[in-house]
Parts: sequence; structure tokens; C-alpha cells
Amino acid sequence: MRAVALGGGHGLHATLTALRRLTDDVTAVVTVADDGGSSGRLRRELGLLPPGDLRKALAALAAADDGGARWAEVFQHRFGGSGALTGHAVGNLLLAGLFEVLGDPVAGLDEAARLLGVSGRVLPMSTDPLDIEAEVTGLEPDGAVSRIRGQVAVASTPGQVQRITLHSVVPADSPGAGAGVTPAVTPPQACREAVDAVLSADAVFLGPGSWFTSVLPHLLVPELHDALVKTSATKIVILNLVPQPGETAGFSPEQHLDVLFQHAPRLGVDAVIADRDSVPTPARLRSAAAALGGRAHLASIAAPGAVGRHDPDALAGCVRDALGATSAKEGLSWR
Repeated sequence: MRAVALGGGHGLHATLTALRRLTDDVTAVVTVADDGGSSGRLRRELGLLPPGDLRKALAALAAADDGGARWAEVFQHRFGGSGALTGHAVGNLLLAGLFEVLGDPVAGLDEAARLLGVSGRVLPMSTDPLDIEAEVTGLEPDGAVSRIRGQVAVASTPGQVQRITLHSVVPADSPGAGAGVTPAVTPPQACREAVDAVLSADAVFLGPGSWFTSVLPHLLVPELHDALVKTSATKIVILNLVPQPGETAGFSPEQHLDVLFQHAPRLGVDAVIADRDSVPTPARLRSAAAALGGRAHLASIAAPGAVGRHDPDALAGCVRDALGATSAKEGLSWR
């Protein structure tokens, strides 16, 4: 089975960790809009893709033996102290070096995957750094809609995010831009390899993760959106265990699906996976899933003692159950 998971951060890490228990052919398609922390610093200083979410995806898919686990640990190690390296993860610096030396982020990620013994692949959803802009309510006394920009700003807003848009920003000092030229804002361009992976997949996964800054952005890259609509793969949405302060505070599970539909009305799904204890009204979620063409699968998939984290074994089992009928019908198999 060829599985493709789209997302970013800890949510994508959870999906990839679960999928590794089911198949060796896993491709991660990762958001590249981060502008905070180590990733934001490297992005601003070097003009490269923010490497943090790409690093986490590589670590999730690293081989458990032959040194892969040790390299994954080193990749995730973050420097302390108070100097120039403070806060940087080793993997972020290594990826930045590979991007500069090879001149191609996809080639750099493939090289890092070989180092970690990754059997699948990690790809950016775009080979250009992207910016998120959001329409937010609740920030102005008169109830007016505010526009805020940047992944960190959107993720931490005390307001209610209504809708996001995505932009590719070409720096003013990029080759051919000319002196004194302001940054150019253009529609986001998809990574060609990511589009091909979605079109050739047997199963495609969206979520869990920060809904507006890690999950929905994939639907706003035109070529990637069209591939998600067109692909014959089984499409599965994995919902978060708890609403995220700022982005989805107060959201019910079915509201997550409503927002998904608002950003991609032509996207249908085959299954929606949710934690049984995180769904107050199962009938409403089943109805929302059916409206998108899918079926809700509820199971106990939360990690004991870790608030907001999925248990990878339980999630893998639920994914296997959700795909069971399709896999049997098409003659495909999971471990």
C-alpha cells in the first residue's frame, strides 16, 4: 500500500508513526509556512524552506535499527546555552546545509532520508517558503474582521480564525529581483513530486494537527488541491483529540469538517477517524462525515497520560479497520 500523509508538526508525526506499523511505503507531504523559532530564524537569515516540520517527519519515519534511531535522536536534539546556536535543532541545521549545498530541497530531503534509513519519503508541499494570512474575528471591539499574517501569529491568536489564504513570497533580494524591489507575493506553487505522490497513492491522510496552519494549507496550493480531488486513493481525515487554543478553540469535531469543506468544497473523504471520548455527539459527527461522502470511525486512540497525543498502535489499528473494506476490495494489504 502506498500511503501519503499531509500535515505538519506533532500531528503529522503521529500519523507517520502509526502508518509505519502498517506499510513501508509512506510519503509525508509537509507544510512549509513556519516562521517561528529555529525554523523562522533559518528562513529569514538564509531564505530557505523552514526545516522544522520536515525534520520531525524524517525522524518519525527513521529506521528503528541500523543506526536510524540514533540519528533520529541526534536530528531532534536542540542546542541549549545562550549563544548563536541556542534553540536550533541539529536536524534543522543539517537540512539547511543540504538545501544550500545541493541547491534543491527535494534532493536535500532525499539525502537526509538515506542518512536516517527512511524507507519512505519526505517532501515539502511547495519548494518555496509560504506565508499564511488569516481572517480573524473577536480582536476588535466592533466585531470587525482582522487580517493577521504568519503561522505563529495565526496559531496563537486570541481571536477566532474564520478563513485562511496562502501566499508564496519571493524575497526582494532573490536572483533577478533587482535592487530595491519589494517582495513579490504570488500564488503558492506545488512541489511536483508531492503532486505525483498524491495521484499515485492508495491511501491519503489529512490530519491530525493544527487545523488552520498545518492541515488546511495543503488544500490551498492549487495543484495539490486538484490532485487531492482527482486521486483515486482512499481519503481519510484524522481529527484532533482536543481543540487548539486560538485556532480552533470551542470547535466541535464536526466543525473541523465544516471548515475543511469551506476551504475545499470539491474534496470528498472516505473515512473520518476520531477518538471516542473526544466526540460529545457521535450522531452529529457521523452526519458531518456522511455529508463529505465518508463514514465516521470512532475508537479509543488517545495516548494514556499524554493530553492531546494519539497512541500510535491504537491509531494504526483504527486506520487498518477504516481501510479494511477498501483494501480487501482492491486486493491490497497492510501489515
